Amino acid sequence: MAAQAKHRDKIVRAAAVLFRRYGYAASGTNDIVALSGAPKGSLYHYFPKGKEQIAEEVIVYAGELVRATLAQLCAEHDSPGAIVRAYGVLMAGWMAQSDYRDGCPISTILLEIAPEAEGVASAGNAAFAAWEAVLADAFAARGIPRVRATELAGLVICGWQGALTLAKVARSGQPIRRAVDELARQLDAEPRNIAQGQPG
Repeated sequence: MAAQAKHRDKIVRAAAVLFRRYGYAASGTNDIVALSGAPKGSLYHYFPKGKEQIAEEVIVYAGELVRATLAQLCAEHDSPGAIVRAYGVLMAGWMAQSDYRDGCPISTILLEIAPEAEGVASAGNAAFAAWEAVLADAFAARGIPRVRATELAGLVICGWQGALTLAKVARSGQPIRRAVDELARQLDAEPRNIAQGQPG
């Protein structure tokens, strides 16, 4: 990796850690530089628009990590419910590892500065859409009609995001486990409901 790209990536990763733990407003550019270990002048060299531009890049970076993780889980598990539960196990583990101090870096940024920051909001929409597409494809491949699969994928993402917040407040993985268990039951019942002519 070129030194230039290396410093840039260090800044983005450091910002992701800080935004996830402390939020956007509470994480200053000096904090980002200090944690990244990159030369101070490199921040505005790579991000001339400042912290808001870094926030966009954090969303792209974090969004792709989640998308890739979901794609892997979809390849490893046979049912929609198993996919949702597997990601819930990962979320609960991440939260416990951070002693419930961390959250989703995407959500912490979006809640603070979207929709006023159009680039940030656009990056957030793109990240969530990518997650939804991965899940919808997996659900459709497992017998759920495409339109319904997309609806349920959106519901799952909402459930995950809400569960993360509740887990942080409660300092417990229980909200995540409850949410994913309920979502999984609904997802795995969907093909049976369709076969019986029942609404989803």
